[in-house]
Amino acid sequence: MFLRLMVLSGVIGAGVSLAQQTSARVVLLRDVRLIDGTGSLPREHISLLLRDGRIAAVGAADMAVPTGATVVELHGKTVIPGLISAHSHLGLMIDNVESSATAYMRENVTTQLKQFEQYGVTTIMSLGVNRDLVYELREEQRAGRLGGATIYTAGRGIGVPGGAPGLPAAADQIYRPKSVNEAREDVDELAAHHADIVKIWVDKQNGTAPEMSPEMYRAVIDEAHGKHLRVAAHEYALEDAKRLVADGVDVLAHSVRDEVVDDAFVQAMKRRGVWYVPTFTVDESLFIYADRPEFMQSEFFRQAAGHLLMAKLDAPDYPKKINDDPQTMQHRKDFAIGQQNLKKLFDAGVNVGFGTDSGALPGRIPGFAEHRELELMVRAGLTPMQAITAATGENAKLLHSSDRGTIAVGKRADLVVLDANPLIDIRNTRKIVSVYHDGQNVTNLPGQMR
Repeated sequence: MFLRLMVLSGVIGAGVSLAQQTSARVVLLRDVRLIDGTGSLPREHISLLLRDGRIAAVGAADMAVPTGATVVELHGKTVIPGLISAHSHLGLMIDNVESSATAYMRENVTTQLKQFEQYGVTTIMSLGVNRDLVYELREEQRAGRLGGATIYTAGRGIGVPGGAPGLPAAADQIYRPKSVNEAREDVDELAAHHADIVKIWVDKQNGTAPEMSPEMYRAVIDEAHGKHLRVAAHEYALEDAKRLVADGVDVLAHSVRDEVVDDAFVQAMKRRGVWYVPTFTVDESLFIYADRPEFMQSEFFRQAAGHLLMAKLDAPDYPKKINDDPQTMQHRKDFAIGQQNLKKLFDAGVNVGFGTDSGALPGRIPGFAEHRELELMVRAGLTPMQAITAATGENAKLLHSSDRGTIAVGKRADLVVLDANPLIDIRNTRKIVSVYHDGQNVTNLPGQMR
């Protein structure tokens, strides 16, 4: 499977390169329903003019066609901005089924970037556990030599010896400082690489691992802010989240899941402008496949998962194995509490972003996880429009990326064309007709999205 994916990646990459060389740089998408990523009401019968990777005009269905433009008739289709994940991972798994400390290689990472892109996720934040190769790949993308989802990165991220994350990882994928001074030096190294954010892990993993001390993470936050870098924290418990917010963290990269958040915490989050990224798929992926949900039969899911993971999930003994695991009940509880907390924080006006932890462990499937997360945010009480806005315009704010996330003149032409209206049913984001990334139609797998 891994070899097949490598070959597929090469074919896709070659196809995109050829398309970039031969296709028109001016494209008119005619007569769509437009959901622009700002949260505004959708607009009907809109045409979008794409020129040199940007949105050159937004107008009526009868917009004049520039000389030499390619016209794509899309009557009845819906266009949304490309999805942005503020919490995903690269190079941690082989074939979506095996976690490996040797997986972080160019071929594997670029294959995953292509999978994100094919599923309409045009930008990702690879939030830790990266080898320094990630900086090379990011520069190649900026120079136009590499396709796939646009990379933002936290580089290696900072944990503590023996602590979270409990993933198979090479020594050069995570900083594990033993002192405050070492932690500051690690931040300085991240700054020298121009990391987009600093990631820290603050989690005792139910008492099974040492936890980063407040003294150390305060030093990381202080050093990062001095270098004009923000800090995102992996956390689980409300007690830790409260201390992190009080000490200046910028992003909580997971739901608080051990208890329902109180009003004091909600107000502190709002007052300090801290971002909250729920990542429901983290907990759900640990039990949902044992429930045999209907989506597991869809090609949209099965092609993203790949045949090796599907063989594992489809095994007759898989549901019993999961349901007999004493941790499964806790995962279900964590998920339910996380759902309550998102609704409470969102309704209070806290900044809510969008991420999935996709790519971190088997079952958190790049591309599919993002569409599932939209559905789970709606299940938590957000409207489809609110969920889509979190995954587009709001996440662009979280990443400090004003050139994407919304559909307006001058923005990057990162777009997803859908065959049905996601405001009627959020699962319609899976009915992908085509994906435009930097103005290029990068959809290269006919039938994948059905």
